[in-house]
Amino acid sequence: MRKLCVIPGDGIGVEVTPVAVAALRILLPDLQVVEAQAGWGCFVEHGCAVPERTLEVMRDCGAGLFGAVQSPAHAVPGYRSAILTLRQQLDLSVNLRPVRSWPGISPRPGVDLLILRENSEGLYIGREHMASPDQAIAERKISRQACETLAQRAAEVARQRRSKRITLVHKANVLPLTCGLFRDTCRAVLEEQGLGEQVDERLVDVAALQLVEQPQNFDLLVTTNLFGDILSDLASYWSGGLATAPSLNWGKGIALAEPVHGSAPDIAGSGRASPIAALLSAALLLRYHWNLPDEAARLENAVEGFLQEAEGVDFGAKTTERVAEGVLARLGLLQG
Repeated sequence: MRKLCVIPGDGIGVEVTPVAVAALRILLPDLQVVEAQAGWGCFVEHGCAVPERTLEVMRDCGAGLFGAVQSPAHAVPGYRSAILTLRQQLDLSVNLRPVRSWPGISPRPGVDLLILRENSEGLYIGREHMASPDQAIAERKISRQACETLAQRAAEVARQRRSKRITLVHKANVLPLTCGLFRDTCRAVLEEQGLGEQVDERLVDVAALQLVEQPQNFDLLVTTNLFGDILSDLASYWSGGLATAPSLNWGKGIALAEPVHGSAPDIAGSGRASPIAALLSAALLLRYHWNLPDEAARLENAVEGFLQEAEGVDFGAKTTERVAEGVLARLGLLQG
């Protein structure tokens, strides 16, 4: 029996996660769901953004679905981003972000790429200090082990996608030690995996330009934490924007699906939140963590069918409800 830890989080996370859970229950009738807390609301209530129980439930289930997290704009003593804490405490060292054209919401057809991002290091390790009242310094960490793990995941994904091109994105011309270690380690692992002929490289600024101009020329991009964060947000334009962008935080024997959008406090509770990103994140959990590609395809096809029919329609305050009804109805038909 498969288990799922559901962490609604803050804002619209509470509204979109039940839709994704309902979809998973149609596909996996025996799915056992356990809810846990994390986020800013949890911190305000309990003084901790990620309680130990949440980590325990995640480890026990081995799979999770996260809603959204709200973070204060300024430093708050004792608070650290819930999603960053979950990634690091659970060793979710790889982040997977697909970008593909969807009917009715994508500005260009034919885009189908995937960005694999190192998820635990880089500038996001949280080591900053004031060297003087006028100078702040942040550390950047790149380890051979993390790069090897990332490249091994890239090899798995490349074979599953039948990728013809694997692009390493870095800035080794300016950061020869950190980006150089990343590039050389990833290339060595991919060559050991027999994929060396498919590997090419791009400097991050060139990759950004080409993702804007010619996204259809990319297949699988592999990069560091900060670069991947920025590039995947940029590339999400081609799939309809951040509101529809899914992701998967991936570790060894554990994974946490996470819509890319934020908590959107401006529309929370209004019924305007689209659960598309949560549904597609659930599909990533099915495909890459549970190794259920047929079930993942059914969910993605249900989303695609709904988007085709609803093209150009603004559901307003009934967006969450209408998307849920449309996708779940199609999913039931496809499943049957």
